[in-house]
Amino acid sequence: MIKISAAITAVGAYVPEYVLTNQILETMVDTNDEWITSRTGIKERRILKDEGKGTSYLAIKAAQNLIDKKGIDPKTIELVIVATATPDMKAASTASYTASQIGAVNAFSFDMDAACSSFLFGMSIAASYIESGKYKNVLLIGADKMSSIINYTDRATCIIFGDGAGAVLFEPNEEGLGLQDEYLRSDGTGREFLQATYGGSSFPLTPEAMAIGGQYAFQEGKTVFKNAVFNMADATVKILERNNLTKENVNWLAAHQANKRIIDATAQRIELEEEKVMINIHKYGNTTSATLPLLLSDYESQLKKGDNIIFAAFGGGFNWGAIYLKWAYNSRN
Repeated sequence: MIKISAAITAVGAYVPEYVLTNQILETMVDTNDEWITSRTGIKERRILKDEGKGTSYLAIKAAQNLIDKKGIDPKTIELVIVATATPDMKAASTASYTASQIGAVNAFSFDMDAACSSFLFGMSIAASYIESGKYKNVLLIGADKMSSIINYTDRATCIIFGDGAGAVLFEPNEEGLGLQDEYLRSDGTGREFLQATYGGSSFPLTPEAMAIGGQYAFQEGKTVFKNAVFNMADATVKILERNNLTKENVNWLAAHQANKRIIDATAQRIELEEEKVMINIHKYGNTTSATLPLLLSDYESQLKKGDNIIFAAFGGGFNWGAIYLKWAYNSRN
């Protein structure tokens, strides 16, 4: 009996037109380009400015880009997952609206949130549905409008985050390509260090909460940085060891784009050459759920069938992990 694996067969992406540069941020908050670049590697980020447009707008655009590039009928999509920390609404599914708007009328859909690890965890879910044999076309979208929860007078957070979306299509593969292994973890005791507190059931968004900026994201930078460096690198090492991989047969590291120093630390832990590390944080900042698919979109033309890619992420919660995937196609570009 042939083993079915879950392979990525198409990629799409979207980032807003407006570019928020470090120079513009200098006029908004006490910071400067050299300080931001040296500490994060970020030069600019994209912001969705249009009134009334939220995460679903970004997700729809990325999905449409994938559909157009792949030339697929959206009616063949059976499941739509939107990985996001910034859903349009608290009680109405962003994924359901996205599916309807792209014409995926035969799909069921749901949102999933694991902060910056959302897309990584979504890969595991999408692959499991494919490997079970239940579905043949699963659309996974990572999308976040982080600007909706950022305080642009807080230099600890406003310099980091941007808006964007990326999408991938998972399909069955009989060549042994696609998702090979995963190492996923979480530790709920870390949630106090990185969170968007108010608006949930424990902390309702009241006028009093808004008066103190409770609607905005918060992080304790040093603690988050230390945990991200250790856990992303540790998960990556474990994936390599479990699959007898070395730096020689790893083609790419696709690490969550939170901070270039964290990415560099992860690559150095496995002694991976700089040219094998996917980087676009300088262009987009931290787009939370969108960083991994945006990397795939930017590097798609360089990926070759059979390439070994290691994905790694760390997010609030805390949530983290690594996934080993063999790329399934040569670029059509």
